[in-house]
Formats: sequence, structure tokens, C-alpha cells
Amino acid sequence: MSFPATRLRRLRQNAVIRSLVQEHAIRAEQLVLPVFVVPGQNIEEPVEGFFDVKRRSVDKLMAVCDEALTAGVQTLALFPVLDASVKDLKGHEALNPEGLVPQVAQTIKSNFPELMLVADVALDPYTSHGQDGIIDDKGKILNDETVAVLAKQALISAQSGIDVVAPSDMMDGRVGVIRETLESNGCTDTIILSYAAKYCSAFYGPFREAVKSKACLAKADKKTYQMDPANTAEALREIQSDIEEGADCVMVKPGLPYLDIITQAKAAFDVPIFAYQVSGEYAMLKAAAQARAIDYEQGLMESLLALKRAGASGIFTYAALEAAALLR
Repeated sequence: MSFPATRLRRLRQNAVIRSLVQEHAIRAEQLVLPVFVVPGQNIEEPVEGFFDVKRRSVDKLMAVCDEALTAGVQTLALFPVLDASVKDLKGHEALNPEGLVPQVAQTIKSNFPELMLVADVALDPYTSHGQDGIIDDKGKILNDETVAVLAKQALISAQSGIDVVAPSDMMDGRVGVIRETLESNGCTDTIILSYAAKYCSAFYGPFREAVKSKACLAKADKKTYQMDPANTAEALREIQSDIEEGADCVMVKPGLPYLDIITQAKAAFDVPIFAYQVSGEYAMLKAAAQARAIDYEQGLMESLLALKRAGASGIFTYAALEAAALLR
């Protein structure tokens, strides 16, 4: 035989055939834009080390909401940035029904009712020590005491108009308590997106700077509740547990360093799997492009496509608006 028996390049020879046989695709509707909100008015401030990402007051956020909908991005994830004066050891401000997240949610829903809103459920933006839970006098994270607070925080979010509550704290048993609290208070339509496999990662640095928890945390770490990057089976156990407790969908975080976890979770469980392209991943793409090491647009879309290929249903990314523009 003087020619190849199979010529796979036939299906790559032009853009039309490549599109026809493409196995995976990204849609703007599958992207979630995380936003950092601050109290006050007319505030728009950059975050050191986070390139184009900014903290914004709710009035400045209105333009972002409009831009998102125009681009086809239909979901925003809200992350509060609070002044140190309202933070304390137990994160009491998380239970303020007139607090920042409830106010922002109500304002957005009044102006953009079609936007879906996700609220982070964790205490690290509210605690003076920067941990995701309540601590005792020896610095130990108290699981059950924290879960009781998280359930109340989730209910306040749901009652303020939040569509999806997303516990990112990694406390044991919190999904079940949150689900029971929501159901018993009439919030039966509220979705729980659990950060089920959240690893103790080096890639969270810019995020912690954005929510101003980095200085609070200082030299402490979160290894007693976030997952060991070396573990796979444990992630599947965490995901299974959260689904059994009532999670509607689950998150793997970070994204690209944990493609194998996304793939195994997708194969094992019949629920949507979300991936979070975290702040460090986003910042690396920006920094590499700034150093002219990669083409940013190509690198961004390739990274998002990798998450989709691995099995992610939806993707949290700070580049959601940029990606949506490129998809258009």
C-alpha cells in the first residue's frame, strides 16, 4: 500500500469541516463572571496582581451587568469586600440581612431580573482572621458551629434574591444543613452549587488580595479543611457526600491543575460539574501574554476548551466577558 489507510487530515482541511466535526464547544451562556463588590458609591479600584479585575460599588456594577447580558453571559457570582471595621472573630456581618450581598443582590435583580446570581457562602470575607470558619482560642476551625452560621447566611442570601448559594468553605455536612434550612423556610427553588472538591491551592493569591483576606490570614493556611492536592479518591468522596446531602451541582476548584478530577467526577456522578478558572490561573495567562510568551486570546480559549473537554458544564472565569466577545 503506497498511501495511508486513514487520512485524518481530511477532516481538518478547512474551517467548515473543522466546525462540523468539533467535539466540544464553549458557549457564553456557560460562563460565570465573578465580581468583587464593595460598599459605597462611585468606587472602581484595581486589585494588585490581578491585572484587569477591579473591585466595584454596586452603581459601577450596573454597567458590568449590562455588558454581561449583551455578551451573552447570564450569570454573575458575587464576592463581598468589606472594611476591617466590620470583621470579627465569628464573622457576624455574614448574618446581616441588610449587609452588602443582600443589598447588591436586590439592586441587581431590580435592574436586571434576567441575570442569575450566585452568592458565595463562607466566612472568610467576614472574619478578622481570614479563615472560612469560626475558630476556638487555639485557632482550630470549629466545624459544626461554622455550619450553623453558614446555613443562616445561605438563607439570607436566598431571601434577598440570590438564585444559587455556593458553599465554598469545605466544612463537613454543611450542604445537608443548608438544604434543610432552605426547604424549611420556603426557599425550595434555591440551587445549591457546592464547592465539593476545593483544593488547598497556591493559585488563590490574587483572589485573597481582592477580598482583602490575605492580610487577615497572614501566615496561616487552610489545610485542615481544604483538600490535599495529592488526593483524588477523597475528592470523589466529597462530591458524593455533597450530592447525597442535597447539592444540585458541584464545583472543582482550581480548574486546569485538576482536569483529571473534573473528568472522573463527570464520569461518576449524574450532576452538572462546574470548574473554577481561579485567580492565579487567570493572572498567569495575563502575565504570560504581557511577557509575550503566549497569545492571550488563543491561550484563554484553549484553557476554557480544556475545562469543557474534561467535562465541565459551566466555568467560572474572570475572563468571561473577554471570552464571550471572542465567541461572537
